[in-house]
Amino acid sequence: MTNQYRKLPYQGGSPREISEVVNNAMEGKINSTGTVTLASGGATSTTLTDKRIGAESVILFMPVSLSAAATNYYPFGTFETDSTITFTSANTPQVLTLSDTHYAYGMSLASNRITVSYAGVYDVDLTALFTNENSQIQNAFLWIRVNGTDYAHSGQKFAVVENHGSTDGFQPISINHPLELDAGDYVEIVGAASSTDVKLIAYAAQTTPFAMPSIPCLMVNLTLIEPSQSTGSAFELYVSSQTTGSATLSHLPNTETDKTYRYLIIG
Repeated sequence: MTNQYRKLPYQGGSPREISEVVNNAMEGKINSTGTVTLASGGATSTTLTDKRIGAESVILFMPVSLSAAATNYYPFGTFETDSTITFTSANTPQVLTLSDTHYAYGMSLASNRITVSYAGVYDVDLTALFTNENSQIQNAFLWIRVNGTDYAHSGQKFAVVENHGSTDGFQPISINHPLELDAGDYVEIVGAASSTDVKLIAYAAQTTPFAMPSIPCLMVNLTLIEPSQSTGSAFELYVSSQTTGSATLSHLPNTETDKTYRYLIIG
């Protein structure tokens, strides 16, 4: 409790004291404000302890630090593979390798599966670079699975041109698709090709004949665009429960140590 404006004794006060208290209240100077800093280290809830909180109190919040005002971002992740992926059999779907995590907030990568921590509608944007070492045009396919099941309408079919002399045929491909996911769901990328001569190829960074960064053979960007309204993945800080003397503040995973708010208790 940071404000300590005059309070009247229970038996009343002098006219001057009453005038001061009433005038302060009319100007918004009341002893019902405070400061709270959200728990960090990936915490998803913070306990606000204040004896002025009641079971029916209204608690309003205002950000007072840059991190509180600017870092309310939705879960997102970028995952890729920087080594060539081959197909073990023609016309046989296989889960494609995802080996590297570049960014991950509210999701994780393990065993080629991207697992999300929060429910909602996600946008998936994936790119892949296919190559064909065969002298004939070959077909290739790319799609998305969720929890081991092919996701409807997420597939792409395309032709990878044949090689010409010592130059293999190339075909970059991309898929952009919304996914409705629950907390704990996982996403996989699946591919197939009409020949084992078709591969997803990666290239290391080069310095000659000009400098250029590496080219991953597969990259997946996954971003939450609409949180669920029923499973606690709301974008904004909110009071999920309260009792006399304390309230639980729920929020997305917080990694900032200075996400600080001023609050006002009413009632």
